Formats: sequence, structure tokens, C-alpha cells
Amino acid sequence: MTQQPAAEVLRLLQARQQTLAVAESLTGGLVASDLTSVAGASAVFRGSVTAYATELKQRILGVDGALLAARGAVDAQVAGEMARGVRAVLGADWGLATTGVAGPEPQDGQPVGTVFVAFAGPSGEEKVAALRLNGDRAEIRRESARSVLAMLRAHLLGRPARNERTQDTEEYGGT
Repeated sequence: MTQQPAAEVLRLLQARQQTLAVAESLTGGLVASDLTSVAGASAVFRGSVTAYATELKQRILGVDGALLAARGAVDAQVAGEMARGVRAVLGADWGLATTGVAGPEPQDGQPVGTVFVAFAGPSGEEKVAALRLNGDRAEIRRESARSVLAMLRAHLLGRPARNERTQDTEEYGGT
């Protein structure tokens, strides 16, 4: 059995002597919490930005304001820009990002359970995955955090990510 995604991501990045930063919206710090719960995380984990408010995605993470105005914060391209932005702002090799709708109400014209997770890496590696998650608010947030870590873990191991729960997913761009 594999280690929990956070521990394995940290182990893989430490072996590469690379660092990680996280930009979170709907997960509100869950990804950072998963990472910092692992002993020795400070060798790899630089920090996180919880940009819950849309304006912070633009002001702190550098997400294009016109994109946010046109599509809202729940968007594949926004997730990719968040991942790139947190890499730059926190000086990390890798950036992870989560944005979506945990509920209870739809947001930006997107139904509850619409989530985009992304990573951006040091050699231009980028990937965004669209998730259509079921469950209550807590389940959607927890699965979003697990999914973004699993996606990076799979990339670092050189194999495609696998959804362990039955979900409808689509992938956008990158490797």
C-alpha cells in the first residue's frame, strides 16, 4: 500500500531537492494542513496562500483580472494561474492549487462539486484536472485536497493519476 499522498509527495520532492507551495481556495488550508502534519515537512514545504476571496487570487497570486471577471474563480485556467502564481510568490519549485464550489450553493454559474486542481513545476510541467465531486461540503473539500496531492504524486512517479473514488473527471492542458 502506498503512503498517504502528502507524505509521499514530500518524500519524492525531498529526494529531488525541490520545494512546494500551495494556493488554496475551497480547501481553505486543508492541503497545507495535510502537508504540515508530516514530520519533516519543513525540508520541502515553503508555505501556502489561502486566497478564498476572488480579489486575492488576482492581487496576491497574479491571476489575470480579466479572466476572473469573464469566467469567475471556478475555472481551469484560474487554477493553472494560481499554481504558477504561488510558485512565484513563495519561491518554490512546485505549486499546487485548488479552486471550486464546495457548497451549499452554486458559485460563478458552476454547480456544487465543480472543482479544478492544478500543479505547475520547475521545467514548465503543468496540469489542471476538472473534478465533479459528490457529497457534502466537507467531503468535497477533503476529496479536493486528496486529489491535488494524488495528481502531483502520480506525476512525480511518472504515471497517470488515478481517482480512487468514483468521480467524473476531465483534464486540461499540460502533462
